[in-house]
Amino acid sequence: MQRRELLLGLGAGLLTARTVLAQAPSGPHSLPPLAYAPNALEPHIDTRTMELHHGRHHAAYVNNLNTALKDHGEAAKLPLQDLLAKLAELPESIRTAVRNNGGGHANHSMFWSIMGPGGGQPAGALAEAIQRDFGGFDKLQEQFNAAGLRVFGSGWVFVTVDGAGKLAIVTRPNQDTPLMEGGRVLFGNDVWEHAYYLLYQNRRGDYLKAWWNVVNWAEVAKRYEAAKAGKLSI
Repeated sequence: MQRRELLLGLGAGLLTARTVLAQAPSGPHSLPPLAYAPNALEPHIDTRTMELHHGRHHAAYVNNLNTALKDHGEAAKLPLQDLLAKLAELPESIRTAVRNNGGGHANHSMFWSIMGPGGGQPAGALAEAIQRDFGGFDKLQEQFNAAGLRVFGSGWVFVTVDGAGKLAIVTRPNQDTPLMEGGRVLFGNDVWEHAYYLLYQNRRGDYLKAWWNVVNWAEVAKRYEAAKAGKLSI
């Protein structure tokens, strides 16, 4: 019976995800596909969490963002990073919706892109920057995990990067992002409960430690070089 209920639950979840996508209002923003299967990050991030997180949570941010922008043509034309950087200039009637849903769209689009199976460690210029700015990879992990644990409630922990390649750890509540201050994110981890609760329950620290096993350092290195070249978007 437990197995049957689990399979039924998975099927219902996938159906709901497809329904969300099918009912999505048209607009300038779309849900990016995963570059890997939902089960590719097992055992560190479970399949069910990936299906719900991408197909329902992220899809909802995209849908809500398009809805907010549908009567605001000039704002709808802006690239996502510019839209978020110009929040204060947006009509007050859509500012909160863009902040929450545009931020959620940007954060999650980055999140999926910097993960993948395989794990490993940073190398080359990125590893040198981590050594310079944090004292090494182990120290980066310690400081990043500690910052993630300090986030009260829902939010994100990020490593930011400037045009000179300097790195720093910052946190933001809810779906806020350094993009809203004109900054750039090298990589980050989602510490909302929906990112880990099915597998880790309230053990956020265990999730933070396990997450390093699914960081795609080749992709992070590409983002690092793009940031130094002034070409990193979200």
